[in-house]
Amino acid sequence: MSEARLTPLGEGRYSLEGVLDFATVTRVAGKGIALLRRDALVDIDLAGVESANSAGLALLLEWLDMARARGARLAYRNLPDSLVRIAAVSNLATLLPTVSAEHH
Repeated sequence: MSEARLTPLGEGRYSLEGVLDFATVTRVAGKGIALLRRDALVDIDLAGVESANSAGLALLLEWLDMARARGARLAYRNLPDSLVRIAAVSNLATLLPTVSAEHH
């Protein structure tokens, strides 16, 4: 199992990689909160997420809630299929602000 990692790519862009599950999300949650406190525009690419479960979805929704509370803009790119399916089944898909890979 690969630890979840949040890596800065520059200009408010970040890469989230690894496994997002109950064992790993708490370690990366604080890093996301810190960047949302600092940056007004945040774009997180999830192409490197190997697998994710409902804990991963909860993490993304928590970050989104914090961004909205601060008036920040948060967008997710390349959501893994596992998160898309969980969000759809949970009727939460419309809450996730996603952008296509072509836009930067």
